[in-house]
Amino acid sequence: MAVVRRTYVEGPFGQVHVRTAGAKRDRPPLICFHMSPMSGRVFEAFIAEMGEDRLAVAPDTPGFGMSDAPEQPPEIMDYARAMAALVDALDIDGPIDLMGYHTGTRIACELARLRPQQVRRLVLVAAAIMTAEERDAQRKLYEPVKPSLDGTHLSNEWQSYVHFNLGRGLDLNAVADMFPEMLLGRDRAWYGHHAAFNHALDQTLAALRQPVMVINPADDLQLFTSRAAPLLSNGCVIDKPEWGHGFLDASTQDAARIVRAFLDSSDEAPFSGV
Repeated sequence: MAVVRRTYVEGPFGQVHVRTAGAKRDRPPLICFHMSPMSGRVFEAFIAEMGEDRLAVAPDTPGFGMSDAPEQPPEIMDYARAMAALVDALDIDGPIDLMGYHTGTRIACELARLRPQQVRRLVLVAAAIMTAEERDAQRKLYEPVKPSLDGTHLSNEWQSYVHFNLGRGLDLNAVADMFPEMLLGRDRAWYGHHAAFNHALDQTLAALRQPVMVINPADDLQLFTSRAAPLLSNGCVIDKPEWGHGFLDASTQDAARIVRAFLDSSDEAPFSGV
């Protein structure tokens, strides 16, 4: 496994904290965007595996992890432009592959539309297609949380995190180790969900012409992701009911094998190995 290193680069909202593994080689670099309100830490084991034969990168998107936050709530395209600036700051001028997870899926798709000549392939962990009513319901579910004197706001976050992450290969110690990452968004942690539920992923997916592999694990977006297949002009949906949140840690090698098979397949048959 490749060594994971950390650095900062400048972006439009300030400093961006980045994890990298591996080095630039003949394969395109893989840039990975995390879910909200987590950080690039969710990809750490995965990029160590992928970094064996390419450069693998996992930034903390603006406002999450150790990256500086925008002053105002951004939209998905704002995040995409910030990630385009990251690619430039890392001196990557050739083709790139993208991987997105939940909110990161939307960022990856918009970056692919922003730079269609540079983005070669996309791996999306969940691609939630929601009605307007469902998006409104999600906005209410992820409204800003005010702190409480007795710490109830923290215990509620913990209970929710355990509910979605415990099991499927992760024990309580592993869940507790990752949990602090979701608190680093601080009082702006809701920015990512706000942007996600304002974003029309159905229109973006339908516009993509790059090969797209959607992984649909058994998480809170499983049902919504099952609607994505008809929108893909050059893609497939792989159902992974044995995986849930945390699968990049619990099933790192299996996840890397599937992703690598897709990214390394021929242009004539990009889905032949998955």
